[in-house]
Parts: sequence; structure tokens; C-alpha cells
Amino acid sequence: MTRNQVYLKPNVVLEPLYDRWYAWSHLISPATAAMNVVGRHLNIIDSFIAAPDIHEDAVKNPKMKGGPFMDIPVKRVEEIKELQRQTLEGQQQVISFAKAVKELDKLLSTEAQGFGLETLYEKVPAALKGYVELHYDRNNHADFRFFESLLYKSPYYNRRSQSIALWLTNNDHRPFCLSTPRLDEPNILHLPITFDHAGIDILSAMKRKAGNLDEISEILGVPAAQQALFDTFFTNEAPPVYKKYTGDKIRMRYFGHACILVETRDVSILVDPLVSYYGYDSELEHFSDADLPDVIDYVLITHNHQDHILFETLLPLRHKIKNLIVPRTSSGKLEDPDLELMFRNIGFKQVTAVNEMETIEFADTTITGLPFIGEHSDLNIQTKSCFLVEISGFRLLFLADSRIVEAQLYKHIFDQIGKVDVMFLGMECDGAPLTWLYGPLITKKLSREQDGSRRLAGSDCQKGVALVDIFDPQELYVYAMGMEPWLEFISSIKYTDESNPIIQSNQLIKQCNERGIVAERLYGEKELLYERKEALIAE
Repeated sequence: MTRNQVYLKPNVVLEPLYDRWYAWSHLISPATAAMNVVGRHLNIIDSFIAAPDIHEDAVKNPKMKGGPFMDIPVKRVEEIKELQRQTLEGQQQVISFAKAVKELDKLLSTEAQGFGLETLYEKVPAALKGYVELHYDRNNHADFRFFESLLYKSPYYNRRSQSIALWLTNNDHRPFCLSTPRLDEPNILHLPITFDHAGIDILSAMKRKAGNLDEISEILGVPAAQQALFDTFFTNEAPPVYKKYTGDKIRMRYFGHACILVETRDVSILVDPLVSYYGYDSELEHFSDADLPDVIDYVLITHNHQDHILFETLLPLRHKIKNLIVPRTSSGKLEDPDLELMFRNIGFKQVTAVNEMETIEFADTTITGLPFIGEHSDLNIQTKSCFLVEISGFRLLFLADSRIVEAQLYKHIFDQIGKVDVMFLGMECDGAPLTWLYGPLITKKLSREQDGSRRLAGSDCQKGVALVDIFDPQELYVYAMGMEPWLEFISSIKYTDESNPIIQSNQLIKQCNERGIVAERLYGEKELLYERKEALIAE
């Protein structure tokens, strides 16, 4: 191999890890990371060590997919014991923080009875002193908020836990990401670098622009003993040249799940990037990162769930992204981390947080953040936003996983924005219970009935019809269903024709078609071209 003119192979996985667990957004924010280390990682580790055979049997049962079971062979239990030891030793401060959160919740529930809270500050656990503000809601229920920006400067933001795993893949099969840590394997290179490391950008750019193998090895700190493995991730063969879209229309490309690329010859907008990033043969036709432009002007994030914020996609794209748009929050709530803070702390520079009904304008394009309700188990979460993208008068509405629990809200929105041309709606309308995702953050145990009634669910047919009645789109696309095979390790979803989300989305599509509305459930890939409604301004 010529070492000064190499490209990163298209099927190299760059997998971000936190203490060897798959890194998702709740493992970045210091508060949620602490709660997940204690309430998810250590619990699963303890369970596996106590009964590894139960885990081994459970992962073979399709009905248990997505449950708290490690997909690790029984014979590797000693490695899990070592992971437990390393976690308990390396995360002592984080574990103390999580314990303090539970103590503070108990303190407020027992001693905050509607009287002034000032005297309780002296009883705040030492680990939290100076990092929290105590308060009541209007009904005299006591709670607290974090000064989250200070937590990122504290010992509780444990950057030493961040690392990157590099490996070659030729399929979509992986264990469920929230329940199985990444152990040592002969074909996996683990690099103890943080997510803001500049070497990630240089390495990722080498998929299209050749670089020097020795230089990138030095930048990333590859050990000499691992150099031969590192070399296998590169090739002298240049990738196909990317062809930029230069037409005069608006091009929409569906990359799977909720990932949509909207392009003109002047601007590119990528919504909820979750890309099948790896160039290997697949029975399902799909776009990959090879089909993304060299520069992405705007990336839009709708909400803080692991199937909409995927660092495995976002970190390799970071060097291409000019502007990252996220929903705004400054609540300081444990369950509602600040996305702008999070992205800035992992190396994203141009991050803009938008309020509801706030508009970003440039050239002939506007991006407007809209209210997003539902799908968050009735928690008071502000970091969620639908987006209206308007280009030359043509309007695309991205509703993500919104569950339309109150149609009147969207009638008010319609009064402000009017009709849309194309509407995208998530219809994973069963959803997991609250504790599946937020369980480690909940310190007061819910009953099974309460948990089951508060679900991470999108819209069903009835709610979808209500939106069609309001916005009267010419086209409707059901997306964000988690159906593609490269989503299974994140979503744990595998539908049949009898699955309720399939039945509900089929019904909505049928009703739309009967009205003369183009409607389809997206899967794999899709490309459409749209005419501009307004003439381009002469150059």
C-alpha cells in the first residue's frame, strides 16, 4: 500500500463509545450520563454476572429484543466482571452524583411542603452543592434544576470515558445498542480519544480526500501493536467522484428512517442524520454517505432520541456541516439536556438553538421551528422541534414523531404558516413505555400500568388524518418507522403486516390516496424532484 495516498474504506465503522457502551446523547450530558451509568449500565452488568445464561437465552427470543439483556456469550462473563471493576473504579464521582440526585429527590418530597426553600440548600447533598437551584411549580410541588453549563466544567463531565472503536463491516447486524457493551475483539481497534478530537474530522474526510497513513496514525495515537489492524481500514483505490446536484429543481432524497436530504444547486439541508454509512452490498437499495454532498449547509435535529441523534453518523459528518440547528432549551431539567451545550462540548462549532415559531432566513430559503408535542411520555421536555422548510415558495413540513394529542395546536400553527406542499409524519404509534428510555432518570418507581400508559409513541391514522385536514398537503410521506435493517440495533423494531403501526399507516395512506393525495410509507431510499413556485432571483 502506498502510505501517502490512502482513502478510508467505505465500510469502516466509526463507533463512539462511553465506558465501552454505545454512546448516545444521554451519555454526553453529565447529569443523564451519571444516571445511566448507575441505573442502566451497572444494573445490566450486575444482572448478567448473576445469571449470564438468562441473558444468553433472552437475546435469542425476538419478543425480548430491546430488553435489558446483554448479547454476550456466557463464557465471557469474566470480561464483564472486569468492565464492572473498571466502571466502579473510574466512575466513583459520577456514581456519587447519581446517588446525590436520588437523595435530593427524596429530600424535596419529604421536606419541601410549600414553605420557603432557602433553609433546604444546606441539606443539598455535597456532590450537588452549587450545581442546582431549588424551586416550586405553581402547585407547590418542589423540584430542582441544574446549572448545566457548570456541570460540563465539573469532574462529572467524564471525558476519559469517551472513546472510538474502528472496525470493518459487511452487514447490518449488531447487538441492541442500549444493553450490550463493546468488548475487545481481534478486528476492532479501540482508540481512547474524546469526541471533540480533531483527528475524527481528518480521518472522516479521508473517505473522499486521500491522506498520509502515517500522519493520521500519529494524529490518532494508534499504538504500534495495532498498526497492522489500522492499515486494513485504508485503500489506495479512490472512491467514485461525488456529483453535486446542479439542477434548477428542489431535490428530496430519503436516506432511511427520519433522514431526509433537501437540496437545490445552492443549498443542502439534512434532517435528523442517521445514514447507512457503509459501502457494502445489500439487498435493500439505499443511499449511503457517498450520496451526501461535500458541504452540508444546515443539519436539523428534531429531538433528543437515539434514532434522531446518532453520533456514529454525526461525528464523521462534522467536518462537512456548516450549521447545526437544534431545539432550544435552558430548563436545566435532568430529563431535558441542552442540545446546544452538548454539541458544542463534543466539537461542533456552528450550533444554533431555535425557539418555537422562530425562523432562519437565507437566500430563497427559510427554516422555521414549530411546536412538537407527544412522543416523550408526558415528560416536560422542551428540546423538540418540528421544522417547516420553504424553498422558493415550496413548503416541506417535517413532523418527526409528533403525536397529535391536541389538533387545535396545529390549527393555530396553520393560521401562521398556511398550507404545505409535502408533509412527513412518523407513525410508530405503539412506542415503548417511559422507562425503556427514561427509566434511569426516574427516582420514584412507577406502576406497570402507569409506565405502560406513558409511551414513546407517534401518531396513528386518526391523528394523521387530522393533520391532513389541517395542512391539506399535496403529498404525504410516512417515515421515522425504524424499519430499515440498519436501524434494528438502535430501535429494536421488526414489524410484520399485523403490526399496529403498519396497519395504521396503511389506513392513512389509503385515505389520502382516496382524496387524490400522493401518499406512501418510505422505506430504503426515495428521490423526488419538485418545481419551485417562485422564480429564482437572477444572479
